[in-house]
Amino acid sequence: MKNNKTLQNHSRHYIEMAFNTDNKKRLDNPDGYGKRTGECGDTIEFFLTVTHDYIQRILFEANGCLNTCACANTVIYLTKGKAIKSAWDITPNDITNYLETLPEKETHCAELAVGAFYLALSNYQKLQRSPFEKIYGKR
Repeated sequence: MKNNKTLQNHSRHYIEMAFNTDNKKRLDNPDGYGKRTGECGDTIEFFLTVTHDYIQRILFEANGCLNTCACANTVIYLTKGKAIKSAWDITPNDITNYLETLPEKETHCAELAVGAFYLALSNYQKLQRSPFEKIYGKR
């Protein structure tokens, strides 16, 4: 009963993002990869597929709470299909604004998700400069 009451306090966006599992998968040999663990112990990994500098696919793995999953899914929702250059513009504030009801004490989850995403973007750019690293699996 408590969970139902808790969910009633959240926006439709929050609920959709928190419970969406469509993008929760690993991707072998991604074009970009980023992993970050927060102070709370939650971990997010992002896997990017990029074509002509546009994000075609983003998948994630998360070991954490519903807030962390909601934030990871929101990163995907707000950046899929965007140019790498404009994907760098996403901020934790964009995540919290979209979710509408992310508890204030959980904004670190948005920071964690954006940080892991930035690492994936950075990794993509590094692999573009040194493509042999992707072929031989050096990260």
